[in-house]
Amino acid sequence: MLRRLSAALLSAPLFYGALLAPLPALFAQPAAAAPATPVSLSAQDQAVVAKVEEYLNGITVLQSKFLQVAPNGRQATGTFSLWRPGRMRLEYDRPLKDFIVADGSFVFYWDGEMRQQSSAPIGSTLADFILRKNIRLSGDVTVTDVFQAPGVIEVSLLETKDPGKGTLTLVFEDRPFQLRKWRVLDAQGLTTEVALLNPRTDVTFDREMFYFKEPARGSDFGRNN
Repeated sequence: MLRRLSAALLSAPLFYGALLAPLPALFAQPAAAAPATPVSLSAQDQAVVAKVEEYLNGITVLQSKFLQVAPNGRQATGTFSLWRPGRMRLEYDRPLKDFIVADGSFVFYWDGEMRQQSSAPIGSTLADFILRKNIRLSGDVTVTDVFQAPGVIEVSLLETKDPGKGTLTLVFEDRPFQLRKWRVLDAQGLTTEVALLNPRTDVTFDREMFYFKEPARGSDFGRNN
């Protein structure tokens, strides 16, 4: 179940995640599907969507510990690093040795147990949504729902041309406004949730950590060799 995160990130051009399905499913070409039906948003909802776009486009760097909860309730933790546009790294804490890294052109997934690498162009993956230079919640992405409660805003999205791939819900804290978690409802009806723990936007990254390097045997992650 833990590999559902990688499937979510690599199998559809939205984001996130977030999160681990068997490797052969990561790059399978979906069957043709009817495009998403446009949803009529209220003026208030449109203002929320504009606020989310502005916030996401304002992020250059972000790093956070995360807690992932799989559909069966299993939990995993790790570190999520983002350097827009184009770069991302997601590493799981031990005993897992899996990681995902985007170098600006491709997204790579390392299966630490099988010692196998898979990759795909960023533009064909879920990660493209958050890694692109200009984030728009329209066009190839359709907003299906905007939910507001005291202190919380949720925006649900799907891929316009192939809505059957699943739904991504971004969850924001209202004051201060910031991304706190995301949920992925996949094509099988299973939900994976990832919560960001104390996200920071004042970090400095080494460019080398955003390039894929196959880990040496006995090591945990490619950047530690």
